[in-house]
Amino acid sequence: MTCFRSFSGRPNLDDWQTIEQMVAANSFRHPAKDAKSTPLNLIEQSLGLIAGSRSLPLLFAEQARRMGVSRIVAVAFENETDARLTHLVDEIVWLKVGQLGKMIDAFASRQVRQCVMLGQIAPKNLFDLRPDLRAMALLLRLKEKNAQTIFKAIGDELAKDGVELIEATPWLVPLMAGFGFQLGPQPTKAQMEDARFGFTIAKEVSRLEIGQTVVVRDGTVLAVEGFEGTDKCLARGGELAGKQGGAIAVKVAKAGHDMRFDIPCIGPETVNTCAASGISALALEAGKTLVLEHEEVSRIARSTKVAIFTLDAQTPTS
Repeated sequence: MTCFRSFSGRPNLDDWQTIEQMVAANSFRHPAKDAKSTPLNLIEQSLGLIAGSRSLPLLFAEQARRMGVSRIVAVAFENETDARLTHLVDEIVWLKVGQLGKMIDAFASRQVRQCVMLGQIAPKNLFDLRPDLRAMALLLRLKEKNAQTIFKAIGDELAKDGVELIEATPWLVPLMAGFGFQLGPQPTKAQMEDARFGFTIAKEVSRLEIGQTVVVRDGTVLAVEGFEGTDKCLARGGELAGKQGGAIAVKVAKAGHDMRFDIPCIGPETVNTCAASGISALALEAGKTLVLEHEEVSRIARSTKVAIFTLDAQTPTS
């Protein structure tokens, strides 16, 4: 599979020209391991969007439109999806969480053959509100109920009706935090050492399908993300660090992580949570995490003195 280039700052004209060249060369492909997977055409005539909360679905709609997608059909969830999405797509279908059958029909009945899934669609909330028969049947079939298994099962259900769930990352390349990305104050040597320690722990925790974020301080693990999500993990880790603060949060992607279901990302709320919890630095796995609302994230990082930077398994501590 073609590796996507990552950018360390705001998208600019050169970034878009690079993407357009890749589109022209038809170099983006689906994430399937099969070498015969179908090439992904970024200029789709119709594209479906399963839209969760926060700003990522809105950003995606803007980016996809700019990159040539002529028709976007969105499925939105009441009391979760930002209503502003209505003005960025051609059609929007509002559903209650758990209406899996209606969600699939919204695409299939409109001849939408490919869709993406974006936003905060927490597995614990997907079926809380009166799941329909199709959703209930899906849950009953699952032996393990975690983010990967639930979202994969949803993808399989979509495929039964001729709708393919694909990665959204090709349209979001300019938002990816690449190698050398850094906002806020420069990380100290001690912070880098804790970040390297936390990176190793987070990769193992993610391999076990537990979570993708850990909070550490002075070589001690304070919090591990579970089903509660990133923000609550950050708050818990910061509290356990005590009044002196100084904890480091590390966010990674699981090895072989399926980006169709979950793209690691941070935004203003993430940085505000770090600051409020006394977390002094946030380390991201390079090339695996989206930074939403870059200018606002940068402003908050500077004003709260939260260091944000990327690293990988080879990043030195100094």
